[in-house]
Amino acid sequence: MNPTEKLNARDNTEPGLNYASGYHAPVLCNTVIQGLVTQRDGVYVDGTLGGGGHTAALLDALSASGSVIAIDQDEEAISEASKRLAPELASGRLRILKGNFGDMALLLGSAGIDNVDGILLDLGVSSHQLDEAERGFSHRMKGPLDMRMDKDQPFGASELVNEMEESDLMHILFRFGEEPKSRRIARDLVKARPILTTEKLADVVRWAAPRGQEAKTLARVFQAIRIAVNRELDVLDQVLMDSVDLISTGGRLAIISYHSLEDRRAKHFLRTGNLEGEVKKDMFGNKLTPWAEINRKPISADQAEQEVNPRSRSARLRIAERLDNTTL
Repeated sequence: MNPTEKLNARDNTEPGLNYASGYHAPVLCNTVIQGLVTQRDGVYVDGTLGGGGHTAALLDALSASGSVIAIDQDEEAISEASKRLAPELASGRLRILKGNFGDMALLLGSAGIDNVDGILLDLGVSSHQLDEAERGFSHRMKGPLDMRMDKDQPFGASELVNEMEESDLMHILFRFGEEPKSRRIARDLVKARPILTTEKLADVVRWAAPRGQEAKTLARVFQAIRIAVNRELDVLDQVLMDSVDLISTGGRLAIISYHSLEDRRAKHFLRTGNLEGEVKKDMFGNKLTPWAEINRKPISADQAEQEVNPRSRSARLRIAERLDNTTL
């Protein structure tokens, strides 16, 4: 059975309930571990520690000599996961680094690590961040307009919505939310200033949205603003490019994305080794890429997982293996 068949022949424990917590439920947990871990005594990176679910699963899959480096920019996530994984931290099998995974090369370098056997990038917002009204991520929760994943960051959603030029705001809604009514919504947002709460932002968007499309429009607008505030696509581009040098030959990169902008980048990069999706060939016509795709098509959460964790419905998993003696 080849790697793709193994991933598709998943067991019936996919919801990964053993690794869920009140803070967050890890998506596609078992499938990620099956596809990512190739060396049980290796070193792996969880680029988004969150509630520690994927990190805990990785540690369980590794031998006593294997280890995990977990990264997160959210102090609350680090605090929560540190309590949960205290024995692993004490034993040295787990190290937690505070920072943005876009700076992974610098963070690992400062920790004395040049190469790893695998990297997991879970690009979603944690359940805790969405459910905590004070974080301002969700249009379903009433709270201050914030959306910062790193609370130390000075610039939040309130500054973006209230201080940007209308044309720049429209560009953000169209580029990061793929919102067809971006021009009208941007105009209405400027007219409604100041907008300091998620409730007021949602009210303005509902008024501007086509009838029957309010929920989808809200999701697109909140997504666009969140992406812009946290520079999510720039950060993703950086870590993808750095992963080529960070992952050892035979190691793997696993990416869980939640919308088309992320998944398109992951697909292009894992197929061609560049963000543009441009196929490069040598003088003999052989394809030049540092990656071999493990699954050609993205893997989605099965029905059982979607029923347990509705937020897994939009998740898409892609995995690729680092080839030998191949560079961009």
